[in-house]
Amino acid sequence: MNYSMEEINLMCIYDCTSRSSLIDNLEEAAEYVYDPDMLKLIDQTIEKLQHTTDNEFAVLPLAPAWDDVETEDTFNE
Repeated sequence: MNYSMEEINLMCIYDCTSRSSLIDNLEEAAEYVYDPDMLKLIDQTIEKLQHTTDNEFAVLPLAPAWDDVETEDTFNE
């Protein structure tokens, strides 16, 4: 299953220890989201996760892509 950068970033802000907990977190969060674009992203991510096996999920590169954003650690070096 191919995930977009936006979907990966979305997944990274929730508990990614298991596919089922991530789906639960996204479904719970969707109840409080009123932005139609964000709801669409959450829904399509859940749909993809439901069609992803646990083995496939285990090897997903779940690291956020922040597009050249410098972190505080960068300034402390």
